Amino acid sequence: MNKLVNKGAAFVVGGSGGLGSAICRALAPDWEGVAIGYRSREAGAVNLAETLPNALATRCDLGDAASITASIAEAVERFGEVGTMVFASGVEIGQPFVSKISEDQWREVIETEIVGFTRVVSATLPIFRKQGHGNFVAVVSVANYAYPPGDALSSVPKAAIESLGRAIAKEEGRYGIRANMVAPGIIDAGLGSAFLKDLYSPEIWETQRRRIALQRFGEGNEIAEAVAFLASDRASYITGQTLIVDGGFSL
Repeated sequence: MNKLVNKGAAFVVGGSGGLGSAICRALAPDWEGVAIGYRSREAGAVNLAETLPNALATRCDLGDAASITASIAEAVERFGEVGTMVFASGVEIGQPFVSKISEDQWREVIETEIVGFTRVVSATLPIFRKQGHGNFVAVVSVANYAYPPGDALSSVPKAAIESLGRAIAKEEGRYGIRANMVAPGIIDAGLGSAFLKDLYSPEIWETQRRRIALQRFGEGNEIAEAVAFLASDRASYITGQTLIVDGGFSL
């Protein structure tokens, strides 16, 4: 039987997605509860909650600050405290080159990912300060360390999220608050899984696979375990860092 090692609940924004659901499952044994934040995949969130020992599916729309505040309040009411806020949400996008990206596409990812993350942070920080503890873990991208052409729509907002994560770590550490990031490589989960099936030819993906030191693509649970570690008290002296989980792709 697993022993709980962290106080309160884990809140996962984007918890109903392919990678988000893996993160929820990895967090569940270590926390008193898991809040699964979703925007449109209510059925998926509810079904996932039913498979976990103590979970709540709650609507958390990154485009609506009131929705974010209400969902976090619901989690606090249900579980007493929120010990970690995991940001694993993003826009479902293709991989256009910079020359092909429209202003509307930039606005969508900036509003959803960058501004959405700032809304989550603004709603969560007062709760963490009141508790005297708490941490953020944001899922970002290895593209900011080894850029693959066509990944700007994904990597640019993730770079901003990383920068904000470091700012939180520096400014809020005095209140017992940590912030860290996980940068996945090529992962066969969520949007990455769709890319592997539908984007580019098998020959191109085989070339990419050979670039990876471990000679394989990653799995959702491997990213989830990295998130669970940084969210836990096992990482109590780690803050402001980005853990690259890419099998050696960026070497």
